[in-house]
Amino acid sequence: MIIDADGLILGRLGSFAAKQALNGEDVIIVNCEKAVVSGSLGNVISKYKRLFDMGHPRYGPVWHRKPDLFVRRVIRGMLPWRKPRGREAFKRLKCYVGFPEELKGSPAEKLEHFHSSKLLTSKQVSVSRICSELGHNGGRKE
Repeated sequence: MIIDADGLILGRLGSFAAKQALNGEDVIIVNCEKAVVSGSLGNVISKYKRLFDMGHPRYGPVWHRKPDLFVRRVIRGMLPWRKPRGREAFKRLKCYVGFPEELKGSPAEKLEHFHSSKLLTSKQVSVSRICSELGHNGGRKE
């Protein structure tokens, strides 16, 4: 199953993907950087900065700054990670920034009932904005 995350709410997308992976299906999420999190920019960024500051840099917990790994980590929190069933489901999950070349001919599902237009609030932050605020430079060499 290939899911296009463009404009989808990250939590709803994640719970759907986790459920599909637990049912034994291979889940591929494309355009991860275009998923959104509801809330004001300040509140969302402060929440994730608190997560990044927690723990030890070497021993964890580990949060990534790249949008595809960030989305994958969010979905990992929705799986029973400490059980073999959850670890196997996590191996069936793949996330990509953009649409990769090897999947160009495949149709991607657009989950319209998870779209951000269904939110009651207009306050939303994209995953790419969250990752750039946390220190991801988008692959640029500076």
